[in-house]
Amino acid sequence: MTNPESKALLVILDGFGLAKDPTVSAVDQADKPFIDSLFESCPHSKLSASGENVGLPDGQFGNSEVGHLNIGAGRIVWQELSRINKAIKDGSFFENEELLKAINKAKPKNKIHLMGLFSDGGVHSHNEHLFSLLELCKKHGIDNVNVHAFTDGRDTNPDGGINYAKEFKSKAEEIGVGKLASIVGRYYAMDRDNRWERIKLAYDLLVHGEGEKFDSAEEAFKASYEAEVTDEFIKPILLDSSPNSRIEKGDVVIYYNIRGDRARQISRTLNENNFREFDVDDLDLHYTTFTSYDETFGFAHVAYPPQELTNTIGEWVSGKGLKQFRIAETEKYPHFTYFFNGGVETPNEGEDRTVIPSPKVATYDLQPEMNAEQVADALC
Repeated sequence: MTNPESKALLVILDGFGLAKDPTVSAVDQADKPFIDSLFESCPHSKLSASGENVGLPDGQFGNSEVGHLNIGAGRIVWQELSRINKAIKDGSFFENEELLKAINKAKPKNKIHLMGLFSDGGVHSHNEHLFSLLELCKKHGIDNVNVHAFTDGRDTNPDGGINYAKEFKSKAEEIGVGKLASIVGRYYAMDRDNRWERIKLAYDLLVHGEGEKFDSAEEAFKASYEAEVTDEFIKPILLDSSPNSRIEKGDVVIYYNIRGDRARQISRTLNENNFREFDVDDLDLHYTTFTSYDETFGFAHVAYPPQELTNTIGEWVSGKGLKQFRIAETEKYPHFTYFFNGGVETPNEGEDRTVIPSPKVATYDLQPEMNAEQVADALC
C-alpha cells in the first residue's frame, strides 16, 4: 500500500466478538498477538451488535447482513425481521399488495408453493412468517399449499428440524391448510458460493421431484439423524411424490426468506431462462420474495422493498470526490457491496471492488483461515 498516511482502512472481522466470560470465548483464548497489541496500545470502544441496537427485535442475535448494513449506514437500520413482525401484528401483512397478487394468481390452479428456511433463528427467516402465510392462504381459499422446507442447523440447533416439523404439523392442522412437500438442507438449497452442484440437487427436488421418499417428516428426520446427518446437510427428501406438489410451469412461488445473499442462486435457477450452470426448465413462474434479494432480479415481485438509505459511508466518501476500494472473499461479496451500501447493488462513483474466491472446501472448519492471506496480499 503506497503512501499509507493518506488512506484509511476499515477492517471487518466477521464473527469476532467480545465476550463477558472469557472462559467460554474462542476469541479470548486464541493466540492473536497483533490484535491483542492493538487493544493494549490504541484507543478503542465497544458496540452492541444485536437486538434493538441494530434494528432487530429485543433479544435477537445479530448476523453478518445486519452488521454490515448498520456499519455502512452509520445509524440504526430497522431490519426486515422487525418490519414483517410488526406487519403481522398490526394486520397489514394480510393486506400486502404483492402477497395478495400472488394469492390471486394462485386461485385458478388452487395451488401455491411456499419455500424458505425452516427455522426460528430469525437470520434468514422465521417460522412465524410461514405460519402467517398459511393463514393468508386459508383466508383466500387456497387449499393446495406446498411447503418446501430448507432445514437450518446453522443458526439453530443442528437437530432441531424434527421439532420444527412437529410444530408445523400442529399449526397446519390448526389453521386448516398446508403440507410439507419436500425437505432439503440449507447447505444445498441456500449455497452462496457458486457451488452449483449443490443447488442442482435442491432444484431437481423442487422441480423434478428427485429425492429420497419418506412417508412423514418425522421419519425422514429420524433417518437422517441416525445416519449422523444434521439439519444443515440433509439430502433431498420427498414427502409428497404427486406431480401437484412439484413446482410446475406457471405456478406461484413465495420465497419467504428475509435475507438475500443465500436466496439468490436458487432463485436464478427457477427464473432465468438463459441460466447456463446446468439445464433448467422454462417455468414462467409468478415468483414473490419477501424482500429484495437482488435489484437486478426483474422476475421477482417484492413484498417488502428495501428502505431507502441515504448518505451511507460509501456514498459520503464518493460525494467528497475520494476513491474507495472494497475487497472480500466470495462468501462476503454481498456484504461488502450490497449490504454495506444500504441495499444498493450499483457501486458508488470511485468505488472499485475485488473478490478473492473462497476456498473450495465442504465446510470452513476444514480451512478456518479461509483465504485471508490472499485478501491481505491483494490489498497491499
